[in-house]
Amino acid sequence: MRQKGKTKGRILAAARKHFAASGYERATIRAVAAEAGIDPALVMRYFGNKEKLFAAAAEFDLRLPDLAAVPRGTVGSVLVGYFLDRWESDESLQALLRAAVSHQVAVARMRAIFATQVMPAVAPLCKDRATAATRVGLVATQMLGMALCRYVLRLPPVVALDRAALIVWLAPTIQRYLTSTSS
Repeated sequence: MRQKGKTKGRILAAARKHFAASGYERATIRAVAAEAGIDPALVMRYFGNKEKLFAAAAEFDLRLPDLAAVPRGTVGSVLVGYFLDRWESDESLQALLRAAVSHQVAVARMRAIFATQVMPAVAPLCKDRATAATRVGLVATQMLGMALCRYVLRLPPVVALDRAALIVWLAPTIQRYLTSTSS
């Protein structure tokens, strides 16, 4: 049983690497199996098909910080910095973003992460609860847009910005979305 867990772990690590590098469409079961050092049939045995493999590889917890403990005036900076750190340290997030551009399973996974992790963590910061979903959705537009331009499209002006500069540019907008009294 222990070997099965190790093999599954190797497959998932290889899948995250290939989905991040190639996107959903171009990643193959054969490439994942070769990276994991196993036969492609074993990948199929554990996961059934590429779609189920992707779903398992894109399963993760954002581990969002307790934003209620963050000083109100710095929540935008903290949130932008946190997401930058996550995007840069977790290639499965990049894989999910690449795949979400063209694949419905990835879109569903992104929506689930938004609904079950981002929304509950960020919505309590909104003064006007009636607009919380809209405000959190707008935060997502900024963070996902930045990630798409920086990590997938690799737009030179966005890639050239260091972490501090990205925070300076994005944090005021995120802050406004979450704490502004106007809607």
